[in-house]
Amino acid sequence: MRAVGFYPGCSLEATARDYMESVKGAAELLDLELVEVPDWNCCGASAAHSLDHRASLNLAARNLALAQKGPQPVVVPCALCFNRLKAGQHELAGGRELLLPEIKAMGADFAAPEIVELNTFLTSPRMIDLAEAGKKRDLTGLRPAVYYGCQGQRPPAVTGHPAHENPMGIDRLLRALGAEVVDWPFKTDCCGASHAIARPDLVHALVGRLYERALERGANCLVTGCQMCQANLDMYQEEIAAGLQREVYLPVFYFTELLGLALGHQQTNAWLGRHMVSPARLLEQSGLNL
Repeated sequence: MRAVGFYPGCSLEATARDYMESVKGAAELLDLELVEVPDWNCCGASAAHSLDHRASLNLAARNLALAQKGPQPVVVPCALCFNRLKAGQHELAGGRELLLPEIKAMGADFAAPEIVELNTFLTSPRMIDLAEAGKKRDLTGLRPAVYYGCQGQRPPAVTGHPAHENPMGIDRLLRALGAEVVDWPFKTDCCGASHAIARPDLVHALVGRLYERALERGANCLVTGCQMCQANLDMYQEEIAAGLQREVYLPVFYFTELLGLALGHQQTNAWLGRHMVSPARLLEQSGLNL
């Protein structure tokens, strides 16, 4: 079993429990041990860096110091957490003037932890080969539009992502598992994130455009690796359908849920049962009954 570091972030222990469970379930079937960063703290997403830059930098720095002590790489399932940790590393490379004394006292090499977004780690050629070799069922019948969101790739000078406008990792994984992934140009557009609270009209407009474009391409589901994106896409389907003046049925999966489904995990039904838009009808139509 291969051990890797794991920074879960706050929401995976609360509103995104389905994502957390599918991450752990898929990792188990891929013979991965997720070693949680000890005593990790909130990364500050999504607003700390806008309200108090110094606080946001120190939040990231403390996590990086703790992450240095465990196995590498450190995989991060949340795109926002990944972005904040990488942004912290990037800034700390230029100096430590804004660090609090207690963070400086940790004596960390903040560049040492290898921070990798989970969807990048699980879609490396090696991991795709492992997933394909362990496949128990094909995802035939699913035509997903893969939605990466805007946080995991940008800015490339910070994230180091080689294809920040057109990431392809999850696309390749799902194709290897038998899905008919549709090509579309909106995979890194913004969903509005936490503006759902202050500006739901803005989020409805952004999400409505994503739905419209995915449907135009013939998608029958959406797949993401970001819990904020999943929530915005999954929660407002009724409002989006009203705005588009048409029936809309697009279940929204985490890519780890489909990975678990293909690998034959026994708890897939429990993960998917927490979604606002039930995928049961689509899975039945696709011969993927749980």
